[in-house]
Amino acid sequence: MNSLWFFDDVNLFKVLCPHKFKNYKKDHTFDAYKKQDYIYFEQDFANKVYLIEKGKVKIGYYNEDGVEVVKAILTKGELFGETAILGDDTREEFAQSVDNATSICPVGVDTMHNLMRDNQTFSFKVYKVIGFKLKKLERRLQLLLFKDAKTRLLEFLHELCTDYGYDCDQTGDRVVNHPYTQKDIASLIGTSRPTLNVLLNELRDENVLEFKRKEIRIYKKSA
Repeated sequence: MNSLWFFDDVNLFKVLCPHKFKNYKKDHTFDAYKKQDYIYFEQDFANKVYLIEKGKVKIGYYNEDGVEVVKAILTKGELFGETAILGDDTREEFAQSVDNATSICPVGVDTMHNLMRDNQTFSFKVYKVIGFKLKKLERRLQLLLFKDAKTRLLEFLHELCTDYGYDCDQTGDRVVNHPYTQKDIASLIGTSRPTLNVLLNELRDENVLEFKRKEIRIYKKSA
């Protein structure tokens, strides 16, 4: 696996969560959320970054018509709210729990800055992760604006292979074991779940892929 959200094969949660650090462990607690609970809203004060210990978190915003736009659905070990590190005072998105037992590690911006100041190599890697994440989100939003639903799905499957698959750079079948439900995928590509089912069935009938609940096999001849 070669996920954008990991660097040097290290889970960000394991590296950054303050309960791992002697100076912060005593005063640190985890935050628990149920399904549809909000971690923060748009325009909330941005004074923390967050790491997911378990569960899933949806990141998104509402457009001018009040329609929800999902930017990302994040899973265990992943980082969000990171623009606070870069100096943003308020949130430009919301973060909402997708699971009934989501556990979050909050990290104060000052704590994060201290950790980064004390280790320049670590600081560089954090900024690198943030940069990759912003590029990935920008690309996804461009797909939502300018591509049809089938193209968005194919691009997303390629992204899934990069993040959660193996043999993705080979000439054989590419197998993707991913954490998303069909509802998650539909939200991420900006379509409905029934439309996603139609598209997946079309691709299966075209012998492009086969799919199960948490596994997608992309056949060799579609590469």
